[in-house]
Amino acid sequence: MNEPDDLPTLWSHEPHRQLAFQPGDKVADIDADATPGFRGSKSDAPTLQAERNKRFAQLQEKLYANSRAGDTRSVLLVLQGMDTAGKGGIVKHVVGSGNPQGIQYRSFGKPTAEELSHHYLWRIRKALPTPGHVGVFDRSHYEDVLIVRVHNLVPQDVWEPRYDEINAFEQELIDSGTSLVKVAMFVSLDEQKKRLAERLDRPDKYWKYNPADIDERLKWPAYQEAYQTMLDRTSTAQAPWHIVPCNRKWYSRLAVTELLIESLKRLNMSWPPPDFDVEAEKKRLARA
Repeated sequence: MNEPDDLPTLWSHEPHRQLAFQPGDKVADIDADATPGFRGSKSDAPTLQAERNKRFAQLQEKLYANSRAGDTRSVLLVLQGMDTAGKGGIVKHVVGSGNPQGIQYRSFGKPTAEELSHHYLWRIRKALPTPGHVGVFDRSHYEDVLIVRVHNLVPQDVWEPRYDEINAFEQELIDSGTSLVKVAMFVSLDEQKKRLAERLDRPDKYWKYNPADIDERLKWPAYQEAYQTMLDRTSTAQAPWHIVPCNRKWYSRLAVTELLIESLKRLNMSWPPPDFDVEAEKKRLARA
């Protein structure tokens, strides 16, 4: 099977390096229209996306196959961003290209009464990917230092220690064999307004519209501050954040695809050897 490992020439740098959050980077300076590291254009995206989706699917299947032979490793993609940033599109157009058998998806909304009765990481631990799987969190444990902070749902002395708790939790995941791909998705307020307007103009999009999104827009300065602290406090050498501008959906999908491919490649996997005699089985099959 052809398994191209080279980064497509349309990328000037490896996205996991190009997009990694750096100390001193400011949320207020993020250009959501930008396409950092990509030298191509929108017209290049459909063909390249299809090609790289195939590569992701190959690696994802290899991860799943190895788990059948006892490999306990997994990958967790964390998608964090304001509404309309395109998290659902990533799930559909990128992760959806893989074998559903090896994908575990979880969307985190408002906690249920049962979840609120436990530690905030309780529901997160229950949703972690099992060996051989690529897990996807549409929103995540970071809601507990974002929306919780912005809306003052708990006192500061409750949410403040969570940054260190999250770092320790993620290190625990890494130590247990889970590779983390953390993506902070940023859409501009103008682009968000256009996407919300589209939802109001199309009956097939009504289901995606939430009147509360207007209220959240008004809190964007507070969200900027919360996102800045989140990035400053929880982007570590072992579990870095990647900043993905999302005004151009074609770009954000290509970028996340490459981040996943890079993470899977770093696992340095080969196909598991058979636990049976191949030639003997061919002869048995011929006689069957």
